[in-house]
Amino acid sequence: MTSARRLLNDHLHAFCSDTAAYLEGVSGGPLSGLTFAAKDIFDIAGYVTGAGNPDWRRTHEPAARTAWAVQVLVDAGATMVGKTITDELTRGIFGENAHDGTPVNPRAPDRVPGGSSSGSASAVAGGLVDFALGSDTGGSVRVPASFCGLYGLRPTHGRIPLDGVLLQAPSYDTVGWFARDLDTFARVGTVLLQNSSVATRPRRLVIAEDAFEIADPTVQEALRPIADRMAALIELSATERLSPSTLSDWSSQQQVLQGREAWETAREWIDRVNPRFSFEVAERYVAARGYTDADVAAAKILRESVRARMASVLADGAVVCLPTTPTTAPLRGERMSVRNLLRPRISMLTCIAGTTGAPQLTLPLAEVDGLPVGLSLLGPRGSDELLIAFAREVVELV
Repeated sequence: MTSARRLLNDHLHAFCSDTAAYLEGVSGGPLSGLTFAAKDIFDIAGYVTGAGNPDWRRTHEPAARTAWAVQVLVDAGATMVGKTITDELTRGIFGENAHDGTPVNPRAPDRVPGGSSSGSASAVAGGLVDFALGSDTGGSVRVPASFCGLYGLRPTHGRIPLDGVLLQAPSYDTVGWFARDLDTFARVGTVLLQNSSVATRPRRLVIAEDAFEIADPTVQEALRPIADRMAALIELSATERLSPSTLSDWSSQQQVLQGREAWETAREWIDRVNPRFSFEVAERYVAARGYTDADVAAAKILRESVRARMASVLADGAVVCLPTTPTTAPLRGERMSVRNLLRPRISMLTCIAGTTGAPQLTLPLAEVDGLPVGLSLLGPRGSDELLIAFAREVVELV
């Protein structure tokens, strides 16, 4: 089999050049005729899962079994044509890999695609595949979907099995996917979510005022009219502040808890191998290693208060509307000091679903100066199908 890069004329640098993984879809399934790619953290039997780092590839054996999410899609008829580039061990949010390079953002070639599911988002946005698998721990499906103008879901935590997936922080890790159109997105969701039931509509829409305030003024101007049109579809709607303090506080507790888990997951391998990391990834592991037990205990207390508050907001069938990212995609090769200012703002928006385990669907409904930016719907745990169904109404309206 020729490599995925040659097979697909991968002019976007989205696919891993050292893995020719290819799985023919079972004929006659509900996804027959569709092609997909999988982020290089999903095991494919007989291939090394590379995780975006050369020392990880060097120190791991080929997988014995194929990841559940990949296998169920192949069994449903979709053909997997390759594995895609990821940020190292999924520890990035912008999609620039110091070892493997940066996939092209087809909607904005001079800008990052977003990470860590960068290659998957690039491949879908550029039309190389119909859909692609990614993962979302702290925003790694939602952010690239926003930057590349795609539909993307972080599902209810635990909804899609993580069997055969490289873990970062198990309490936050989820399997998500991208598509360019909502029909394809929903077809894939029926298979991955293992549910063909018809979802009901939200009973109430909450526009998250403090989340909108985090976004750039131009992003607010692009997204708020769409949010208002969403509200017109629902009999009950309101504008509320989610956090009684600040969303920065909410973000800080996830940074501690997710960081501690990420360090515990990788520490034995890091200690043994002393791997090559980009400065940015190394910096994140060093910070995570420094969190004390007292830091973790305090973060867990705050996490419970966040969960309690969001349970109240989402009661009675409510759905929250918020910006997916505070900005459009930043420039490739942007200075570290600039990115370090943007990352916390992104985290303030992504931590809400991460902390609560709730599903969040981002919709590619707006642009700022020709660059895509996503608008999100966030619902109670288990409302994944409801969000997709409501998105159909919203898209028809917009």
